[in-house]
Amino acid sequence: MPNPFAPKLPRAALVLADGTVFSGYSFGAAGLSAGEVVFNTSMTGYLEVLTDPSYAGQAVVMTYPLIGNYGVCREDMESGRAWPDALIVRELAELASNFRSRETLQQFLVAENVPGIEGIDTRALTKLLRERGTMNGFLTTNPDFDREDAMRRMKEYQVLGAVARVSCKEKYVIPGKGKKVAIIDCGIKRNMLRELSARGLELTVWPQDARAEDILAEKPDGIFLTNGPGDPAENVGLIREIKKLYDTDMPIFAICLGHQLMALATGAKTYKMKYGHRGGNHPVRDLVSGRAYISSQNHGYAVDDKSLDPKVAETRFVNVNDGTNEGLAYCGKNILTVQFHPEACPGPHDTSYLFDRFLEMMEVQHA
Repeated sequence: MPNPFAPKLPRAALVLADGTVFSGYSFGAAGLSAGEVVFNTSMTGYLEVLTDPSYAGQAVVMTYPLIGNYGVCREDMESGRAWPDALIVRELAELASNFRSRETLQQFLVAENVPGIEGIDTRALTKLLRERGTMNGFLTTNPDFDREDAMRRMKEYQVLGAVARVSCKEKYVIPGKGKKVAIIDCGIKRNMLRELSARGLELTVWPQDARAEDILAEKPDGIFLTNGPGDPAENVGLIREIKKLYDTDMPIFAICLGHQLMALATGAKTYKMKYGHRGGNHPVRDLVSGRAYISSQNHGYAVDDKSLDPKVAETRFVNVNDGTNEGLAYCGKNILTVQFHPEACPGPHDTSYLFDRFLEMMEVQHA
């Protein structure tokens, strides 16, 4: 039963590119927003989702029906700000119950200038996206919005230049006493840095437009390619620099977008998925051991297995649900790349051992 004492929220509407309209109530920041509408199936971890740079340019639907019930603890943020263009939920929790919370989700979204809509049937919306594919959407708090203007905005909207927007602008170093790792920041999550630092590694984080020659001049023991937003094929200059790194004997570990960029750098192709994989419950199988793991995922593009040169790389991990590529091992190279997120946040830590594998790759290389 609705709380009769709850403040009455202003009306809002979500208009999809196919003309479908969902009516609900506005929360978070007021105003207009256009973005690529995607859904995430995680039951918890909405703050980590909101602050994951890979969501830049997207409007995120949380399929779990109640969001915001444990408030916001800024120590759990995966970057310094929120990145999605909008948040779409079935119900926004009125109260936050968590001793670590310092603000509500409503307060956080206002501070981060992210609009939201609640009170819509997110099950129907998710089903529509699964059947018709990811599409652009337009969120407005104006009840008299111009439908033709909304359709024009959505048609014009594209997620472009996202990696440059989320990457660091200058090189920085996180001290450590172990091996030296050069990281190319395409939109790195903080837990990737924590996982690497926990193994004693010295981390040098480079912006996405760094030159391979400058990175190699500092004599790192290994290279790490991060996650990030947008179409991987758009990053032509970055792909060119990654090919130079591939041509060395350097140990390389890549995750998500980094996995796709390495594949493109070595002649493979990527494609846009119908609705992608986003959530903390995606099963992947290691084709070497035969073991299955539950993984955290967030991607709308995938590597095309059919485009792989068998002399260059072979599939190492596959998605149990749909058979799509989830990882590659490179022939004659000390390179491992995965599509899923072994750092989790949010999600299971089943595959965090891959960070240990990266450490072993560097130790073997420099023994």
